[in-house]
Amino acid sequence: QVQLVESGGGLVQAGGSLRLSCAASGSIFSISAMGWYRQAPGKQRELVAGIINGLSTNYADSVKGRFTISRDNVKNTVYLQMNTLKPEDTAVYYCYADIYGRRSWGQGTQVTVSS
Repeated sequence: QVQLVESGGGLVQAGGSLRLSCAASGSIFSISAMGWYRQAPGKQRELVAGIINGLSTNYADSVKGRFTISRDNVKNTVYLQMNTLKPEDTAVYYCYADIYGRRSWGQGTQVTVSS
């Protein structure tokens, strides 16, 4: 089992930047993939970005070219650098980690982008 703690959310104006962090503890050596989902009010949770085995990355089309996911294996932390933020990026962002086919979730962090 792994525990995930997110940080870095907040309020930012459109065009601004934020960096989300997700620190993992517990069975970290068994993590095969980590990443971020988001959920806006009244909408389904959607994948934002993921990183597999610390190398391969994937992004939602809506964030390609603006968001970058990275993983620091020494700090056991995954980051989401979000640039050129838009009001439609407003959501609660959730970190996840996959271990042997089971997914753990963080508690979520609010990102609000004002126009």
